[in-house]
Amino acid sequence: MPTFRLVRRSLTALGISAMLTVGIAGAADATPPGIPSAATAKSNLTTLTVAPDGTLNGYSRTLFPHWIDQGNSCNTREVVLKRDGIGVTTGSDCAPTGGKWVSPYDGATWTAASDIDIDHVVPLADAWRTGAAKWTTAQRQAFANDLSGPQLIAVTDNVNQQKGDKSPDAWKPPLTGYWCTYARMWVGSKYKYKLTINSAEKTALTDMLGRC
Repeated sequence: MPTFRLVRRSLTALGISAMLTVGIAGAADATPPGIPSAATAKSNLTTLTVAPDGTLNGYSRTLFPHWIDQGNSCNTREVVLKRDGIGVTTGSDCAPTGGKWVSPYDGATWTAASDIDIDHVVPLADAWRTGAAKWTTAQRQAFANDLSGPQLIAVTDNVNQQKGDKSPDAWKPPLTGYWCTYARMWVGSKYKYKLTINSAEKTALTDMLGRC
């Protein structure tokens, strides 16, 4: 990574740290559709099947075809970038040419789409361990490209990489002020796709929803 970008990342991290220290949650402009209310999420959480996670045997991200064509020369990633960004402009190929993105996970603002990942709120690997291993390819594709529910969101790329395939008992957004919304999105996706949760995950989600 070029030195100037490392410096920028360091400065951004310092800014985020300062915000967290003084308790400022930061603006969260990315808002996926279909986020359940806190009351609905709490109710839905009680109906989710609690079971130990399965294994990753046989798992591959290629089994979840994603960033598929969504029409008008746009793929799923480009649709979410435009949806979650501010003043986003695009070229004829739908690739962003301008705009900015405020990552709700960490409060950082970016003006280059290359600094943004589209996070699968419930990671593909977590979905595999909790039910998706039994799905058809078509079902996994629908999950990985879901534009109608709270499953996709534009966030800072390295924060998304730190999250990896962890569930809320092992990783939460750096901004505690976003925990309520994150838990609502997580429960919304698990409920929609009838995925299981483990006991530690349920405890973490219950705590996060208690902050709403």
